[in-house]
Amino acid sequence: MFKKWITISFAATLLLSGCSKEKVEVGEHKEKKVEEETVKEEVIEIAEDPFHYPLTGIGSEKEIEGRAFAVMINNFPQARPQSGIQKADVVYELLAEGNVTRFLAIFQSETGENIGPVRSARDYFIDLAKGYDALYIAHGYSPEAKKMLQNGTIDNLNGMQYDGSLFKRASFRKAPHNSYITFDNVQKGAKQVGYNMDEEPKTLTFLTDEEVEQLTGSEAKKAFVTYSSDQQFNVQYEYDETLKKYKRYSNGDLTADYDTKDPVLLDNVFVVETSHKIIDDKGRRNIDLTSGGKGYLLQRGKWNEVEWKSVDGRILPFKNNEEVGLVPGKTWINVIPTNPGLEKIVTFN
Repeated sequence: MFKKWITISFAATLLLSGCSKEKVEVGEHKEKKVEEETVKEEVIEIAEDPFHYPLTGIGSEKEIEGRAFAVMINNFPQARPQSGIQKADVVYELLAEGNVTRFLAIFQSETGENIGPVRSARDYFIDLAKGYDALYIAHGYSPEAKKMLQNGTIDNLNGMQYDGSLFKRASFRKAPHNSYITFDNVQKGAKQVGYNMDEEPKTLTFLTDEEVEQLTGSEAKKAFVTYSSDQQFNVQYEYDETLKKYKRYSNGDLTADYDTKDPVLLDNVFVVETSHKIIDDKGRRNIDLTSGGKGYLLQRGKWNEVEWKSVDGRILPFKNNEEVGLVPGKTWINVIPTNPGLEKIVTFN
């Protein structure tokens, strides 16, 4: 449990005067008794919330429980704006086939009522979800991902088996951009299959309030991540000084919830480079998520160059071989190819 200590000083002055109804003679001084000012310091213990959400570090009065679940979310232009993504604690953005990016949205502290559009599985997204012991939600799969799911690599619910039951098709979009799932159906499906959804994930490392205020680095009021010449998948982050959070844009459009219009608001933006290789004639990729490499970490309007390492399947920032803490809140992780790399893909204003 975290505690804050506040020292409050109380000052009290008591003026006591001798009183008499008798007449005071000329030259006679009225006797006065003055109690000197005394200062008393009292230390008051104010306890912060006794519990903290493991993937955001945000406090809670109630004990935290509940397994994380990770949803494959479509980022094709026809799938925007997405639903529920602003509720995710951590989002990974990686390339699928071609120059199209796809999201892995990991939920634990908050749950979106409607989440999607849900898209098909890839092996490297499964590896990332497994790092959080998350229930993996997808609709479809690549051949390699199908093998992993069938072999029990990770607990999962897939729209190929539950289309029309747990997964619903939205009438306002066309397939494959119209598959959605609700939080209630995630829980319902997990119960049907017999998955345990009680155990919360291992906590990430977070900075204290004091450490957040002391953050330094180069200015990063705006950051641009250029995945390719196709601007539809280029990303822009803008730091909101009032909110002290980053807003995300795809091709100039604010990333926000389809129904509520609430924007994605980020406390940490982590951009990492790693080896990408095309492995078949469909353009599917092998993405190295274990070897580590260079990264840029954006926090509170500043950026720093760090290293990334894979720790128990999670991509985490390091500096001088020590893990770098995250600002409490939500985190977005962009994974980009080593060729052309960070220097050419990421720019700051």
